[in-house]
Amino acid sequence: MMKDITISLLSSKKAALFFELIANNKHRLEDFFAGTVKRTNTLTDTISYCIEIDKKISLKQYFPYLIIDELNNKVIGFVDFKNIDWSVPKAELGAFIDLNFEGKGIVTKTFNYLLEEVVGKHQFKKLFCRISEENKRSIQLALRCGFKHEGIIRNDYRTTKGELIDLNYFGKVL
Repeated sequence: MMKDITISLLSSKKAALFFELIANNKHRLEDFFAGTVKRTNTLTDTISYCIEIDKKISLKQYFPYLIIDELNNKVIGFVDFKNIDWSVPKAELGAFIDLNFEGKGIVTKTFNYLLEEVVGKHQFKKLFCRISEENKRSIQLALRCGFKHEGIIRNDYRTTKGELIDLNYFGKVL
């Protein structure tokens, strides 16, 4: 993939590394990864959450991947395939990276690698991203990875502050 960067499915065995990533980026994630932030307040909470994730992975309901800096054995980012609908089949993608690793192309390379690997393995026919208008970096990522703007979904997401916001819908037909 990239020198000194690996990708690994999240599991309960990696809960402490995942907890550290979320804790270090909580202020950046709380609005748009609200569920994850809410479930990872303590290491104990994170372990319980990751045990639930282990089950969802085994049932093919959720595929969360960690981006790991092998030099420091540190999780520096996250990409997940969620809201999977096997009747199509399609999945929603989400991603974030630690603030200290932003702007280095790591998420773009990881996204493209996972698009090829996960789509090939699971035969998804469509992928989509829902992105806030303010999240310019994620919009650029979606466009760089071949997603097309398909529209705006009104009042589609509630932030941790309780505000209902519109999200841009980006899709990629495979």
